[in-house]
Amino acid sequence: MKISTFNINNVNRRLPNLLRWLRAAKPDVVTLQELKSPDNDFPISAINKAGYGAVWRGQKTWNGVAILARNAEPVLIRTELPGDRDDNEARYIEAAVNGIIISSIYLPNGNPQPGPKFDYKLDWFRRLKSHAAKFIKQDMPVVLAGDFNVAPTALDIYPTKSWDKDALIQPKSRAAFKSLVTQGWCDAIRTLYPSEPMFTFWDYKRNRWPRDAGLRLDHILLSPAISPRLIKGGVDRNARSEESASDHAPVWIVLK
Repeated sequence: MKISTFNINNVNRRLPNLLRWLRAAKPDVVTLQELKSPDNDFPISAINKAGYGAVWRGQKTWNGVAILARNAEPVLIRTELPGDRDDNEARYIEAAVNGIIISSIYLPNGNPQPGPKFDYKLDWFRRLKSHAAKFIKQDMPVVLAGDFNVAPTALDIYPTKSWDKDALIQPKSRAAFKSLVTQGWCDAIRTLYPSEPMFTFWDYKRNRWPRDAGLRLDHILLSPAISPRLIKGGVDRNARSEESASDHAPVWIVLK
């Protein structure tokens, strides 16, 4: 079973890129982030034609998350992260696919920090940790996948000081990610590649893609019930080099 996550950065604008990647990579499950599309504008016809069923929660202009399943229909469980009735941002969706619970996550960026946006990021992390703990306690087969907007360690960002004040690498952001993982989650890519950067995001500015000045922001976390099934994974860097590409590349794993 091949599971991927891809911050598509506008699903309609980059639909040709997405469809080419789906044809080439053939993932069984895909979580998408940053749809930047209202619900009724999600390109479900094109995605169905490509052989995928989908559930999604859109939002005009920004945010938006989806789960795609190859030759199957994801069974929708929830379209928001529990814990804050006033949070209307489309950042979380959860569905069952072939006996596994899949979550697509678009965690808040948190900039500028300090400030309300960074506080929102940390609070969202706390809510995610609380929700994720239930999966661990019940020993359920779960995949938390998406753009967590955190480069967890110094290995996950190119050598630079230009991001030192950015919310993506703040000690509190990294501590929040570590606290989530230490519930028992397997950081799949870091488990497979313990000493390689494995960047997933290259900003459009300052020639960062050609310089490979990247960050690892997109993660796939596996619950203990399925982490022993992990056999391989990687980052589809070629997708980032295409014309009109997202600033993120797809991350993928395979479970036996």
